[in-house]
Amino acid sequence: MTTLSTIVAACVSLVIAASSSAQNGTIKIVSSLPRTGSANAQTGTIVNGIKMAIAEVGGKIDGYEIAYEDWDDASPQRGNWDPTVEAQNANKAVTDATIVGYIGTFNSGAAKISMPELNRAGLVMISPANTYSGLTKPGLGEANEPAIYRPSGKISYFRVVPTDDLQGAVAAEFVAASGAKRVFVLHDRELYGKGIAEVFERRAKELGMDVVAVEGIDTKAANYKSLAQKVKFSKSDAAFFGGTTQTNAGQVAKDLRSAGFAGMLVVPDGCCEEAFIQAAGAKNLEGNTFVTFGGLPPAQLTGRGAQFRDGYRKMYNADPEAYAVYGYECGRVLLDAIRRAATKDRAGVLQAVAQTKDFDGALGTWSFDANGDTTNRVMSINAVKDGKFVFVKRAGDTAVEGAGKVSAGGSVAPADAQAR
Repeated sequence: MTTLSTIVAACVSLVIAASSSAQNGTIKIVSSLPRTGSANAQTGTIVNGIKMAIAEVGGKIDGYEIAYEDWDDASPQRGNWDPTVEAQNANKAVTDATIVGYIGTFNSGAAKISMPELNRAGLVMISPANTYSGLTKPGLGEANEPAIYRPSGKISYFRVVPTDDLQGAVAAEFVAASGAKRVFVLHDRELYGKGIAEVFERRAKELGMDVVAVEGIDTKAANYKSLAQKVKFSKSDAAFFGGTTQTNAGQVAKDLRSAGFAGMLVVPDGCCEEAFIQAAGAKNLEGNTFVTFGGLPPAQLTGRGAQFRDGYRKMYNADPEAYAVYGYECGRVLLDAIRRAATKDRAGVLQAVAQTKDFDGALGTWSFDANGDTTNRVMSINAVKDGKFVFVKRAGDTAVEGAGKVSAGGSVAPADAQAR
């Protein structure tokens, strides 16, 4: 009788275990990105990348259903990310115990709001786009950064994109290599734009360039005609604008060219989107405007990156914008951590993300370092030709051999077969 009871109990246990393995419940992932306003074209492809990563695992991991919610952190009133909305998103995520991963933000300023709240809750945050160095690196931001974003004393914020201390320096080195001697620096006065402009300015001076002036703009201004005249008459060989499409980079470029400024104009990855070309007017950017980007454009991706690009085209019948692969990489690294996590809760997933090493991703093989930053340093310089972004050269890592040549006047000879 005892033997029979033991057998029955064992069978029941097996049935329960099998049922539990088949369906353990739901694990939720959310993203918080500006989905209202001009950034939507870029963030839409980031969301597509996340969905693509989830689809590749069949929407399940170890018997758990993976649910994904796409949250907007912008408001119609601002037409861009809104501090109030981002704070609400962070609070909503913290209070929903089924959420184990928060993908975002797009803007570094938004990250400053949500990082402390998510950190207190032990909820992992992975950004596809934040580049402000002070979010993670001591000594490269304000005196209290990044400690202020880590009230628990632990690191819970990670990012898959290289930071501004790398990108700003690469931009300055590119301008110096063109032969430019005098440069005028502009920025949008926001965390990302001002921060990368400061890095550019510092590196430009180290390289012996004369930084003629550094000025912040009013991002709500209708035009910058007087400022453009000032840049022109400064006799600068080049101008750098730290900012994004959403902070009026297109209008700045348009007014500079209308004023007759013929020098090189360099902008950062916040402008690496079709909306920037549309806002500035393609003819104003042709051949003498360059965009730095924390990675390679989709057409230059190889290996898993090429597989992502081809899969994206098949799934969405469109080419991915520059940041789509970063959304995909965030999704893949988070799903991989959920798979490896000893416990499928916030603590287990956070620990697994932090332990990510030699990840075989669409961006190459990389790891998260002690600060939560990617070890990937690959960057690129891109130009605009015939209304499209074209790859000029790879930069930032050891493989920086020039694929294109640039003159001090700003004209570019793109590498063969590199236009997408």
